[in-house]
Amino acid sequence: MKQVTIATPEQGLEGLKVSETAPPPEPGAGEIMVNIKATSLNYHDYGVASGTMKPTPGRVVMSDGAGVVTAVGEGVCEFAKGDNVVSVFFPDWQSGPPQVGDFSRTPGDGIDGYAREYVTLPAHWFTHAPSGWSHAQSATITTAGLTAWRALVVEGNLKAGDTVLLLGTGGVSVYALQIAKAMGAKVAITSSSDAKLEKARALGADFTVNYKTDEQWGKTVAKWSGSGVDHVVEVGGPATLGQSIKACRVGGSIVLIGVLTGIGGEVPTALLMRKQIRLTGIIVGSRQDQQNFVKALETMAFEPVIDKSFELEALADAFRYEESGQHFGKIVAQY
Repeated sequence: MKQVTIATPEQGLEGLKVSETAPPPEPGAGEIMVNIKATSLNYHDYGVASGTMKPTPGRVVMSDGAGVVTAVGEGVCEFAKGDNVVSVFFPDWQSGPPQVGDFSRTPGDGIDGYAREYVTLPAHWFTHAPSGWSHAQSATITTAGLTAWRALVVEGNLKAGDTVLLLGTGGVSVYALQIAKAMGAKVAITSSSDAKLEKARALGADFTVNYKTDEQWGKTVAKWSGSGVDHVVEVGGPATLGQSIKACRVGGSIVLIGVLTGIGGEVPTALLMRKQIRLTGIIVGSRQDQQNFVKALETMAFEPVIDKSFELEALADAFRYEESGQHFGKIVAQY
């Protein structure tokens, strides 16, 4: 079977290697064999594949994997041969409050991931995929989709009529736009590209702002919403958090899900305190969160936005496209 590994991390994306390897063993007790059909690219995967996160040489990349069950081991009742499934980001976090603080057991980082055609793994490393979704669509759930769901619904308790601010038009933000609109919320979204903002409006965004031409976009969004938005999905980190706090209402919620502008910086703590905003940091979610999300997706009338698809052998090119920032929504690779 084909797989993509990190041969030499120091070479960055040039160090990704496509190779042939023996297929995995037949599943034992509690395991399933899955023919992986698609994966989707995330900023975390880019950090690993580019060598920035100092990955282990020989690591099979990619945290997201969707495919079809081809064999079932003894004692597995949840899945059957022919079921469409999607991987979970934290295999050991099944349910309950957060239990993981690193990526040592995350596929594609601390352990081998899904840039390979077949895997034999414990059944609880997967959930069912949404009925009727393609493998490429399902592959977007593991990281981006579940992060958006947890930020808005699990942590934010989103309800119809709420107002939401989303930053940028990457995978998580576009997913969050679709979830929020499907649940009856009003959404503001930012970008440095007017063309991307037009696409966001076509998906239902109620208000858009170009943060390059409006440096005080936080105040602009707050004015649009009246007294500030109820929820902010914060992907930027230190360089954007101050404006997000300005955009948020008194008693509102900011969920920090990314650090695209750096891992440290100044935070306007006095304003955060004065507005009594709840600031929560999250990393994806549990298997139970994903199961709940999949059930919800089967009642929502939208499909994930896939900007571009690549072959597995062209994974390095897919990451270069992600690096360019041209994409709107998700980038996938199909096998």
